Parts: sequence; structure tokens; C-alpha cells
Amino acid sequence: MYARSTTIQSSPASIDKGITYLRDTVMPAILAMPGCVGMSLLVDRESGRCMASASWETEQAMRATADTMNQVRAKGTEAFGGTIDSIQEWEIALLHREHDTKAGTRVRVSWLKGDPSQVDRAIDTFRTSVLPAVEQLSGFCSASMLVDRATGRSVSTFAYDTREALEASRDRAMGIRSATSRELSAQVEDVREFELAIAHLRVPELV
Repeated sequence: MYARSTTIQSSPASIDKGITYLRDTVMPAILAMPGCVGMSLLVDRESGRCMASASWETEQAMRATADTMNQVRAKGTEAFGGTIDSIQEWEIALLHREHDTKAGTRVRVSWLKGDPSQVDRAIDTFRTSVLPAVEQLSGFCSASMLVDRATGRSVSTFAYDTREALEASRDRAMGIRSATSRELSAQVEDVREFELAIAHLRVPELV
């Protein structure tokens, strides 16, 4: 399974308009593409930073849509009144759902960069150490890990039922993240928190 994520720097005032456009216009078009499994949208209403991700059955299916997605992406970015910050392609290494998401779900996303030769070790560490620890946190909903084997970068996403649960988990999550980065000799590039605006990724359980 693979995913392409697009980070948009939106105008905060245009976020609701952008959400509506992605849900009603972009998502049906993407889901109709061969090999597409689903999509999700994360938004930060204060900073205007948004991240849309589409999931694909194979790397070939994802790559085959590149030209079409450029057109769809341009119209979606216009709806958000913003600009594209980055476009990244990933292998979906792990995904676990404790239970389905619901209205009010909040998400913490962490980007790490390590040695490309240690990607499999990083995946195993996430599976055997990080995930069991995060599962114990109150309000935990789901987790995923996406990797770029060529660069050694990874992005981990942890969803919580409410904003309060997300906020309560910060200190413990920071401790887990710091311990993991030390163990893997990896650099934490960024950590951000979002509202889950569209949850339709439809990736099967991968653990």
C-alpha cells in the first residue's frame, strides 16, 4: 500500500470552503481512479496548514495518476486560497485502528529522518515498542507509519478521540518520541497537531 500526501498552506478563512470542495468534488474524482483506496484531510485552522493524503493499492497505480492529480491538486489548492508547500510519496508500512474515528478526532503527526539502511529496524521499533506504548494512552484511536526507503524519512500519525485526549497525551508522546529517535539515531524534523476533517483513507490493518 502506498500514499501521496500534499501539504497546503491555506488561508485560515478558506479552510471550510476547501474542506467542502475536497469532500464533494475532489474525493469522488480520486476514488474513481484505478487503484485508489481512499483519502484523508488534516487541517490546522489556526496556522492554515492542511495535509491531504490519497492511498493506493500499488506504487504503480499511484505513479500512473501523477498527471491527473496535478490538475486535481491545482483546483483543490485554489479552493483553499493557498499554495502547495510539498508533495510526498510514501510506502504505508503500518496501520492500526483501535476503533473508528468520529467527529472531533484530533491527530498528531511526527516526521523523522534516519539512516535509509535502518528503515526496516525503524518499522519494527514502531510495531514492537511505540505502538504498544501509545495504545495505553487515554483516547487513543489509531496509528500509522509511512516511510520513504530512499531517504530514510518516516511520518507517524496518531489519532485521538478528542482535543482533550490529544492535549493530555503530549508529555507522554514527547517522551516516547525522544526515546525512539535516540534508539534509531534519527532526527525529529517536525511535530504538528491537526483536526481530522476527512477520514476516508480505507487502508486495511497493517501490523
